[in-house]
Amino acid sequence: MAVIPSDAATVMLLRPCQGEGGKGIEVLLVLRNRKSSFVPGYYVFPGGKIDQEDCEPGMERFCRGIDRQKAASILHDMSHPDKALGAWIAGIRETFEEVGLLIARRKDGSSVAFETDGDRRRFEHYRQALIQGEMKFSSILEAEDLVLHGEDLHYFSHWITPEQLPLRYDVRFFATPFPDGQSVSHDGVELTNHVWLGPAEALKNYETGEIGMVLPQIMTLQELSRFKTVEEVILSAQKRHVQATLTRMVQMDDKYVEVMPDGTVFHHRPPVYSWPDKQD
Repeated sequence: MAVIPSDAATVMLLRPCQGEGGKGIEVLLVLRNRKSSFVPGYYVFPGGKIDQEDCEPGMERFCRGIDRQKAASILHDMSHPDKALGAWIAGIRETFEEVGLLIARRKDGSSVAFETDGDRRRFEHYRQALIQGEMKFSSILEAEDLVLHGEDLHYFSHWITPEQLPLRYDVRFFATPFPDGQSVSHDGVELTNHVWLGPAEALKNYETGEIGMVLPQIMTLQELSRFKTVEEVILSAQKRHVQATLTRMVQMDDKYVEVMPDGTVFHHRPPVYSWPDKQD
């Protein structure tokens, strides 16, 4: 019997290329701890499971530009309609926990920026309290009088972990510009490194074995490599009709390969998930 996947959200943070020439875009990739139960030692986008607190009715009061009904219409295939708004909230919360970036706004519409040492210390205190379970995300938003704007996260794609695996996730991918006035700091627990890379460079590093990635990241980076600006990515996300991608694990020549819905076989390098080497 297939394991029911956990609902999750991941966020692709994008910025203009900072390298020589400054052309193109870069995306933030984070390295999962090698002791993680799921894709250990692999590079992913920040994100995680949708928690019950993300879906509580009281969270809607912190949202602007999106409500439960609108979220459910966008994520029409969500496991439960009440969880749809939680995908936006979880993406923002997990990004803050994992890399210290808070995609939120003041009541006047301005984006949150950590401009002083006091700001940075205060929000890092919030972050650690959130990670340790000593504080709710809603309490942080309330204390700082912040709101979450639906248009700050743009729904990009939807991936579901193959049915044969013991750990499965039903993941919504969102795209967003890197917030000005903030800086990345991986948590050092779930994540042990982070790097900004152009999509084509990230794919090249994967091909040469410098970094490990799984198929959702690889295919997403291939798609991102078509865009020249962050604005182009956002515009594409706003226009697209997202359908779920559920791949299959198939044994070929005594090894497992991953097969896309259209039959394309991914076997350049063995896809690595957290699963036993031998299946019953």
